[in-house]
This record gives sequence, structure tokens and C-alpha cells, in this order.
Amino acid sequence: MAFPEGFMIGAATAAHHVEGNNIHSDYWLQEHMPHTSFTEPSGEACDHYHRYAKDIRMLADAGLNAYRFSIEWARIEPEEGQFEEKEIEHYRDVIRCCRENGVEPIVTLMHFTSPAWLIRKGGWEAESTIEYFRRYAAYVTEKLGAELRYVCTINEANMGLQLATIAKRFRLMAEQAAKASAAAGAKKAEGTVQVGMNFEKMMENMKYAAMENAEAFGTPEPQIFVSSRTPEGDALVFRAHQAAKEAIKALYPDIKVGITLSMHDLQALPGGESFEETAWDEEFRHYLPYIQGDDFLGVQNYTRTQYGPQGQLPAPEGAELTQMDYEFYPEALEHVIRRVHMDFKGDLIVTENGVAVADDTRRVEFIRRALAGVKNCLQDGIPVKGYMYWSLMDNFEWQKGFSMTFGLIAVDRATQTRSPKESLAFLGSCAK
Repeated sequence: MAFPEGFMIGAATAAHHVEGNNIHSDYWLQEHMPHTSFTEPSGEACDHYHRYAKDIRMLADAGLNAYRFSIEWARIEPEEGQFEEKEIEHYRDVIRCCRENGVEPIVTLMHFTSPAWLIRKGGWEAESTIEYFRRYAAYVTEKLGAELRYVCTINEANMGLQLATIAKRFRLMAEQAAKASAAAGAKKAEGTVQVGMNFEKMMENMKYAAMENAEAFGTPEPQIFVSSRTPEGDALVFRAHQAAKEAIKALYPDIKVGITLSMHDLQALPGGESFEETAWDEEFRHYLPYIQGDDFLGVQNYTRTQYGPQGQLPAPEGAELTQMDYEFYPEALEHVIRRVHMDFKGDLIVTENGVAVADDTRRVEFIRRALAGVKNCLQDGIPVKGYMYWSLMDNFEWQKGFSMTFGLIAVDRATQTRSPKESLAFLGSCAK
């Protein structure tokens, strides 16, 4: 079966991962703290800010027809109420470059990083953030909306609750384990969340973090987007999404607006059913009242999670693990799409799916099997409209730094030379 006409096959990036020198963001400050939990700072990253035209041409020349990227709020509004026209024009140029190369731009307004000033005003637990985000979304839409068809408001809006669960589990493991086994426990914890976190280093640095955060943000516990979320903060994120969607639609009703969620393929072994149901409610189902009216949902999946009678299980014995320490399991995507469709009847776009491996032949295999699952869903009438591989190039993976190689394109960061991998050509051949 070929993909239907108009089906989008592309790749994704996030501004902080690839652009470089995101100096007004909360992450930039955290990366440069004396006792940072980041392996290394993002620096100039992949210099995509200046090299986007070449990168988009590489994507298009390979046969891909869509590019999901984020607009960086900290560039657009580096200080409260100060909007940078020059930066809006930069993103207008990126969008036009996509169009000139036959590539559909899918824009994300907030991909984890926030302006540092927002965090100093309470961040993602403060009621005021809803209005700040609405104002930012309205500004971007007023300036760029005529050139856009798809907007994701917030990336992985459920990540805060996932991190709260993992952090709690890791603290328990650290308390119960001897020092020699704590490192092993940390790797297990890190391998259960679909984002690059260094939990062990975070725990080691806790005694320094409060003082350094207070100096940078005015509070010992800044509420950045990937802080462990309270239930109230969890709801606040989705209310911010709704406010942004309303602002976008008021200006350009035809723009398709959605949110993206991080979702695991949750599987219950005998005795694990209650754990699995609770996890799915937390990861997806309790958000339905906030998203049912959206034009689409961005599905983001990388692996599966299994549950037994005692709760969450590690990867099966002998399973192939990725650089991120979770299981190589491309079939997870089909399972998640099918399960989401049971409750969410709107369009679905796979906004992230990928694998961090050194051997590119394994990436090709991952993509082949993941896309086979997408085709199975299409054959059954599930309205999947696109597939965005994560990521276009090897880039900055949050606290893990540049060591995680997800990309379809290798980047020599000493020279910023791009080298397309066979996986780029393979994904492009699937789009043709």
C-alpha cells in the first residue's frame, strides 16, 4: 500500500536543539550553572539558525515533504512585552524556504524552552502564564498566520506529570539502594521517559541547585516547563493551550491547531492491568476534555512500557536498547495510534517518532517497521495525516547533550558539515 495523496512524511527539530545561542531562554541559564545537570551546553548547536536553507533543501532533495520545527518564544519575546520583529522575519524566511522547496511547515509554538523572564514570574505553575502564552501565540499568528496551515501549540504537554512520576520513583530507588547500585537505578529511571534527563546528576546537584536557581531565576525551585508538574500546573498547561488555540482561530480560523503528547505503548502482563490503566489515564485519557475540539493531535512515541503485578517492569531480558536506554520497539507506534483513536476521533499526526542508535541500519529498520504500522492504521480507516521522524539531524538532546544520535543527517559540530545518512534517503523513498 502506498501512502495516500497529501500524506506528509517529514522530519522534526526543536529550536533549542538546533538553532544555537538561545541566550534568553531558561535552558541557556541552566546549562551554564556551576553545578548544572546538563552534560554540556548547547552553544551554537547545529547553527540551524543560519544554515536552515541548506538543511531544508537536504530534506526536500531526499523526497521529504514536511518539516516540523519550533518557533523560539525566548527569541520572539526576550523580555516581557518586548517583541523582536527581526526574529519574526527570520521565521517567516524559514517558512518561505519550506514553501519554495515543496515542504509543508508544521510550526510548534513552545517546545520545552521558555523565556527566562517567564520563569522569574512563576513559570508553568503561575496563572499569569496562560495570558502570556496567549499573547505570544496571537503575536506570532498575526505576523505569520497567513503562511501557515498547521500549528502545534505546546510540545509534549503531558511531560511534567511523566517527569514527576519518574522523579518520585528515582528518589525511592536512591533511598533504598546502596551507593554502588544507585547509578544503575538512575539509568533504569532515565530509560522510562521519552526525553533526555540525567536524574542521577540532578540528585547529586540538589544541594547546589537551590542557591544557583535563586541567583538565576529569583527562586530556588523555578517552574520550567519540564519541572515535575503539580495537578494544578498540569491543568494550567492545557488551559494555556486552549487560550492559544482561541487566539489563533480568532485571527485565522482555517489554521489547523493541535497539541502534542508523549505517549508510551503501555502493555499489561498478567496482574499488571490496574497499573497500566492508571498510567494511561494519567498519560492521555484525563486530557480528553481539553483536546476533543482540536483539529488534530500530535502523537509522539518512541517505545513501550510493560507492567506486571508489582508495577512497571524493566525492558525484557535481552532486549535491544537504544542510546537512551529504552527498548528498540518500533511496533509501539501502531499500538499507540490505535489506542488514541479509540477516544480521540480527530485527525492524528505523528509529530515525533525515532531512535537514537549509532548503527544507521538499525534506524532504517526502525523507520521501516514504524511506517508499516502507520500503513496498517490507514488501511483500517484511522485518520493519520502525517509522520515526522525525530530528528532531522543529530542535535542537542537536552541534559544528555550531543551524545544521542537520533538524526537522519550527521553533523560535524567542529565544522558544521552535514552528512546525510542512508536513513534520510530511505525515509524520502517512502514519501515518493
